[in-house]
Amino acid sequence: MKVTILGTGAYGLALSKVLIENNNEVIMWTKFEEEKEELLKTRKSLKLKNFELDNSVVITTNLKEAIEFSTLVVFAIPTAFVTDVCKNLSNYIKSNQHICIASKGIDQQTCLFIHDIIKKQIKTKNIGAISGPSFAIDLVEGFPVGLSVASKNKKTIDCIKAAFSNNHFKLYSTNDIVGVEVCGAVKNIIAIASGIIAGMGYPISTQALLITESLHDIKLLIHALGGSKNTILSFAGFGDILLTCTSEKSRNYCFGKLIGQDAPKQQIIEFTNNITVEGICTLKSIYKLIKSKKINIPIIDIMYNILFNNTKKDTLIGYLVI
Repeated sequence: MKVTILGTGAYGLALSKVLIENNNEVIMWTKFEEEKEELLKTRKSLKLKNFELDNSVVITTNLKEAIEFSTLVVFAIPTAFVTDVCKNLSNYIKSNQHICIASKGIDQQTCLFIHDIIKKQIKTKNIGAISGPSFAIDLVEGFPVGLSVASKNKKTIDCIKAAFSNNHFKLYSTNDIVGVEVCGAVKNIIAIASGIIAGMGYPISTQALLITESLHDIKLLIHALGGSKNTILSFAGFGDILLTCTSEKSRNYCFGKLIGQDAPKQQIIEFTNNITVEGICTLKSIYKLIKSKKINIPIIDIMYNILFNNTKKDTLIGYLVI
């Protein structure tokens, strides 16, 4: 199968390794000419340590060329760029091609999740998403991981499974693409909260209390947005939340830990300048979304007030023991 990966970030690069292992033909697209030239020259990226891009992987900045003969197109770009890429992609993509969302997040302006953005720009029913506990470096190392694959279209699920599934990359099917995307976005907010608790000196027991309480809130949010409550128990739900909320590899967790430790403001600014903390932007969008829909999600309100209204971080503990 020919597969296109849109984006050359850490996760996209890691996914290319899985696809090559499964004997797929892979082409990667980047908007940036200098990034393309660097990858062609070195087959390495500063975004993913100890990784070398397979020599068979083609790199291009030409979007039409990137998807022209592909069966599957994988979105592995930041959410902020999805709308513009979709507008261009709509000129070239064909009705028999399938789309797989590997990015996580919600648009800052419209508060739309990625599958909604794609549906708005491209006339297709072949949209799926993969999400679950899987750091890019773990994919590169070939460790066993499990993810949810979601789509309303069975052919899309079958296509994504054919491309990615192997003896260390497990995919569990669901038709709840809404729930999968909600979990993938919101877990970064919960990871910041978990980091704050760890930074304040509380033990893993208290983090477990947070995770459990948060699962209830996220379940309510999924249901309110039209998804299935059961998705919270999937790889995309509990699995990804558990990983992101307890690992030092998680950027959102590490950011929260700095806040919990009362790190100097300059240190926190330097961290966010050098490392993408997805949960910050996601929190703004989710907060805006739940207020517009009049949905009450306590953990979102609390985290928004801590990060943006200078509320004391102790209110997070208060939420847990009420």
